[in-house]
Amino acid sequence: MRYDPLQLAALSAVLDLGSFDAASAALGVTPSAISQRIKALEDRIGTPLVNRSSPCTGTETGLRIAKHAEDVALLERRLSRDLSLEGAETPARLKLAVNADSLATWFVEAMVAAGDVLFDLVIDDQDHSTDWLRRGVVSAAVSAEPRPVAGCDVHALGHLRYVATASPAYMARWFQGGVTPETASVAPCMVFNAKDRLQHRWLARHVAPGLTPPSHALSSTQAFLDAAAAGLGWGMNPETLAEPHLASGALVELVPQSPLETPLYWHVSRIMAPALVEITQAVRRAASANLHPPPKASNARAGRGG
Repeated sequence: MRYDPLQLAALSAVLDLGSFDAASAALGVTPSAISQRIKALEDRIGTPLVNRSSPCTGTETGLRIAKHAEDVALLERRLSRDLSLEGAETPARLKLAVNADSLATWFVEAMVAAGDVLFDLVIDDQDHSTDWLRRGVVSAAVSAEPRPVAGCDVHALGHLRYVATASPAYMARWFQGGVTPETASVAPCMVFNAKDRLQHRWLARHVAPGLTPPSHALSSTQAFLDAAAAGLGWGMNPETLAEPHLASGALVELVPQSPLETPLYWHVSRIMAPALVEITQAVRRAASANLHPPPKASNARAGRGG
């Protein structure tokens, strides 16, 4: 099936901007024309593509088709560069999945270096970000999964180092006698969301396996750090973000010299890889400059929100 580029553009604009009026202004046509193009595309596909709410959102099929339109724009952008048609190039939209802690510590550097791209980020735990690739929603993902997703290439990036931290007042209240299985099982920790297992992995490695302490859920990297410094609970914070607080004494490690390293990998759709050369290079450079190097064996091309 061939898709009408005007219909695809209308669908992408509505889903990107959230309304038919905004899409009409962006594309320079009337709202009625936007509505007609999407209705024609829905009639051809045989299913609704847009949830007509405020803001407008895409159905599962609508999101897949919009993703196809974005992929076409990226491929056309690559072709324009290959043919030295820089003047005809317009920014293309790229949808990626990345964990919140990478976004807060090193990934923005890669985005800036990638050049003329409009980013649409899906924030998810590093253990689950490749699910978005499998569903065809994103073109690439930062993930802790070393095995390549089907149809994708994977590149080892390095290790994001975490430290288990809490405020001195919190330590005096909950761990006065030391971090033991007994105290760790009742001292409140913090998790990013239900998918976040970093705290449990650290406990299993450095205290005891199978501990399930009570937890606060904070889906923000900055709030996670601020809450630890304020004494709300203990949690795994990226070492680079925690270092100034550790140096000032606002935070201390639960157990000195007990980091937890999470390996990260860049998964990129093999079909889209030629169009994403610049972003892949930028991601690998930023990771090399900011992450701890992976073991040499992990460098081979094998293939948390935070």
